[in-house]
Amino acid sequence: MTNRPETTWPTLKSYTGEYLRRIALPLGGIGTGTISLGGRGDLRDWEIMNTPAKGYTPVSPNLKNLGSFFALSIMQNEKRVTRCLEGPIDSSEYEASEGCKTPNSGFPRFREATFHAAYPYATIDLKDNDVPLQVQLRGMNPMIPGDTPASALPCAMLTFHLHNPTHTTIEASICGTFLNPIGCDGRQRKLAWGSRTRYLGWKNNRNESIPCDAGNRLHMISASGETENEAYGDMCITAIGGADAGTRTAWAEKSWGDSILDFWDEFSTTGKITQRHADHNPYKLLCATARSTTLQPGESTEIRFLITWRFPNRKAWATEIVGNHYAERFPSSIKAADYILENWDQLTSRTIRFVKAVCDSPFPPSAKEAALFNISTLRTQTCFQTPDGHFFGWEGIHDEVGSCQGSCTHVWNYEQTTPFLFSPLARSMRQVEFLHATNTEGAMRFRTELPLALNDADAEFHAAADGQMGCIMKIYRDWKLCGDDAFLTKLWPKVQSALAFAWVKGGWDANQDGVMEGCQHNTMDVDYYGPNPQMQGWYLGALKAAAIMAQHLTDKSTLNESAFAEKCRTLFERGRDWTDQNLFNGEYYEQHIAVASTIHPNTTSNTGMDEKGNPILQLGKGCLIDQLVGQYMAHICGLGYILDPEHVRTTLRSIMRYNLKRGFHDHFNHLRNYVFADEVAVRMATFPHGDRLKRPFPYYNEVMTGFEHTLAAHLIYEGMIDEGIELIGHIRNRYDGKKRNPYNEAECGHHYARAMAAWAHILALTAFHYDGTTQTLSLSLQTQPTVFTFGTGWGTWHTVTDETGNTIAIIKYNEGSLPIQRVIINKRQIPFTIQV
Repeated sequence: MTNRPETTWPTLKSYTGEYLRRIALPLGGIGTGTISLGGRGDLRDWEIMNTPAKGYTPVSPNLKNLGSFFALSIMQNEKRVTRCLEGPIDSSEYEASEGCKTPNSGFPRFREATFHAAYPYATIDLKDNDVPLQVQLRGMNPMIPGDTPASALPCAMLTFHLHNPTHTTIEASICGTFLNPIGCDGRQRKLAWGSRTRYLGWKNNRNESIPCDAGNRLHMISASGETENEAYGDMCITAIGGADAGTRTAWAEKSWGDSILDFWDEFSTTGKITQRHADHNPYKLLCATARSTTLQPGESTEIRFLITWRFPNRKAWATEIVGNHYAERFPSSIKAADYILENWDQLTSRTIRFVKAVCDSPFPPSAKEAALFNISTLRTQTCFQTPDGHFFGWEGIHDEVGSCQGSCTHVWNYEQTTPFLFSPLARSMRQVEFLHATNTEGAMRFRTELPLALNDADAEFHAAADGQMGCIMKIYRDWKLCGDDAFLTKLWPKVQSALAFAWVKGGWDANQDGVMEGCQHNTMDVDYYGPNPQMQGWYLGALKAAAIMAQHLTDKSTLNESAFAEKCRTLFERGRDWTDQNLFNGEYYEQHIAVASTIHPNTTSNTGMDEKGNPILQLGKGCLIDQLVGQYMAHICGLGYILDPEHVRTTLRSIMRYNLKRGFHDHFNHLRNYVFADEVAVRMATFPHGDRLKRPFPYYNEVMTGFEHTLAAHLIYEGMIDEGIELIGHIRNRYDGKKRNPYNEAECGHHYARAMAAWAHILALTAFHYDGTTQTLSLSLQTQPTVFTFGTGWGTWHTVTDETGNTIAIIKYNEGSLPIQRVIINKRQIPFTIQV
């Protein structure tokens, strides 16, 4: 028996009623795929077979949409009550040609459900007046900043917590029923028994009950010989706690849905299940296992179900298998289950400590929510890790396929979650970008090919100005964070050539005046011609970062890069001054569109021109949401200002004045629509003075959360904290569970990588910066423990005043540690003590 859990599981936000509708919390590890926990307690979006599968719940069409589910049967005073362990079905799902199509809709279920969340934790309170127990379903997957292996486990950990508040004894049983889905990855949407598509048929699947000292165990396998299929693999279900209440490796083979009746009659009258045998689909694909317990008055207990999987054959955007890192680590789903069971309690407690530290930190709730909930993208099919340890990502995912391949640099430039929570993954991306995706001339592919050897081929490709310059800023950020000169030295030749690529004939800054004028492909999926603030900011940041890196290598006698450092400094200063003098219009920065006669013939992409050869799809005099993205990144990197500070703050106020829209009833948008009705959001661009181009860049009327998070964090960095927090609140109000899934901020695809810029809110609110080369930690003044993460671990800090009136920083590490020589609080060095 255990204590009641309410005080041990952190909660940041709660949902109930119609606000449960869209909730789907991804349960799974980094690069493993996920099964999502729905708002009412159901398992949905089974995306574990190396492909997205939105809306996919494995069901048996022959058995009235029966799918995986949990059921509770209790006995008190000789009266038995049985319920599906889910809350009510949303009324929007009631209607269909043959009644409700929601899986398992025919089972009695709890009358109320409340979903308490603090990612990766979910606690669902299930209530029903006819059920005398207090019932909680808790779902999680370990997430421990600095410990990638512990955060990359292929599992969904489900705990049913039962409490008896009555004065009499209650007997309780929980049964988990599962449909073996191996070979059906969701792209088919329904079973095709014996079909020979490019996916595995299910006819060879089987379930086995295997010994397990901890409890009951079912192993789901496929006997198919198609071992290189993406959907080939195995799964394991382990149930522990209480006593054995039976296992089935198949369901009774009966007609007219009586297989379900057979299960219900047995479990609802006895609280147990017994073995059945079947020779045909779908009955032999269904399996179940149950555990039982007795609760005395006032007692509590837990029954745990662990779902693990192994699907090794990831192809991602490749035509051949590139594999999964986790599948090399665990040779089977059983081995993964054994490891997780052995470490369940410490993995849970370590995760709780981090999440609770975030929840207890003195940040506005919306900032905590945005930062935590968007970490979930690392677990989804947006991201994966190959056996060699390299980390990759789509931009996002569509319902059944990835969206925009190649760890797209100009999208991934914005996110700050990976480097500050799992920095080895971020550094692996830098290695791929510079050592594999950058050619001998310094041109970098903004979409990496797989297998990596394909990047070495002598092929033509279109480089992205913002992606390439952003990668230079990112390696500066990652180098400073780890303080590892060997990391920088190894990549430096390619870093240097990537920057110098801007200066080649016909390049972005061919005349080497510190201003990008050439054809600049960018994240708006068009080519800008002529100077513009978006590309110029990335370029200025890259120049300043490169000057510091080159000087550091020179000072350390590693290399003699003094001339390169001086050149970068000179170009930076020229470019900064020119930008402030020429692109700033008194309110914000704008683009000077190049005319046809000034465009070098080698710089055009043969797209985006009118009949006279002049550029179309440009920004022009528009007020762009992320025109200061380079400055945002410079603050995160600790580079200081790359533009005039007053111009920067004036520009931010102009963006909020012109682009923030309260209500979209009257809004016209000719492309993708992400906001409606009374929602509040910041538009990508406006033309406040009536000088809109006939054909602006395509996305100007859209709203995208990744750009909004970038703007919000920058507002906070500039001291406009109220405005930044208000904007974060507007974003999260749109992802309220009723209208949209709180764990799925979409752009060009679900779980979009750019939205992981949300961790920058924590960086900005804490003024966090760590310079590993000088071992200097910079933070803001906080009088209560406040969380900070540094990529290889995390801790908390607060300040106290001693008896002499001096301010002292108290730093406590929870995972990992940093070598610290000095602590800067609010730009002033102060004494510090470290607690481990």
